[in-house]
Amino acid sequence: MRDLKIPAQRHPEKAKRPDNVQPKKPDWIRVKAPTSEGYKITRDIMREHKLVTVCEEAGCPNVGECWSQGHATMMIMGEVCTRACTFCNIATGKPPEDLDVFEPGRVADAVKKLGLKHVVITSVDRDDVEDGGAAHFAQTIRAVRKQSPDTTIEILTPDFIRCHPDVLRIVVEAKPDVFNHNLETVPGLYPEVRPGARYFHSLRLLQRVKELDPTMFTKSGIMVGLGEDKQAVTQVMEDMRAADIDFLTIGQYLQPTPKHHAVDRFVTPEEFATYEKTAYNKGFLMVSASPLTRSSYHAGDDFARLRDARLKKFGN
Repeated sequence: MRDLKIPAQRHPEKAKRPDNVQPKKPDWIRVKAPTSEGYKITRDIMREHKLVTVCEEAGCPNVGECWSQGHATMMIMGEVCTRACTFCNIATGKPPEDLDVFEPGRVADAVKKLGLKHVVITSVDRDDVEDGGAAHFAQTIRAVRKQSPDTTIEILTPDFIRCHPDVLRIVVEAKPDVFNHNLETVPGLYPEVRPGARYFHSLRLLQRVKELDPTMFTKSGIMVGLGEDKQAVTQVMEDMRAADIDFLTIGQYLQPTPKHHAVDRFVTPEEFATYEKTAYNKGFLMVSASPLTRSSYHAGDDFARLRDARLKKFGN
């Protein structure tokens, strides 16, 4: 959505950072520009309902493919984030508006109009809101359920780090099918990459989801190519499994602008295949690891496989 008031400078906190060279992308990471009729239809529905998508705001490389199939990841609570992660392309600053009480209904309308069997709903961080937007997430989930009862719902939430711990219960009790919160990177890189977050807080958040509802699928993801090593990635896998996380995504970090965190290297498809094998060996029910993997990429198909994997392993 482009008609909201946003800061004149998209990333004011990065303005004085030195430029980082953006290396040339290898052939395996390149994608075609979106031009299909399906893409245009999805774009028009998002505009009609005045909805923001993380696909656009974060500059996702898969937007052409996903939107051509009507799969848009809706980003609620505005388009200005109160955090300043050095990898992220979403505008940062003080959000210029309160939460829109009509937004959950517009999301539900768009989901129904697109005919989605599975929808991913994410948000910016709203540290200016007392509950971090937990009630807004719950209202959106319930609005979608009311209009599209057969649609499965996956949420990708903030960490609620400045909120009372009980706000998590508000979201879990709304019964999304998948609760996702991304760790984003290995703990050693948090001070640079996610300065407003805490690794073990995020990990504990996902563990608490399982404690509140053991039947709920949990999911988390990291980027590689930020400067981590393989041992650190493997340790993150072990930490996630200790928190009983079901689904892991691993994708290549792509640098949005010269002011963002530098790309350390492009991880090869063969290395991603090794990560996937390692993760399955550690007990994840579902793993998606490839250069173009993102949290919501092929989320509907992956959810079906996740459900089948649990049924095969546990019988429920």
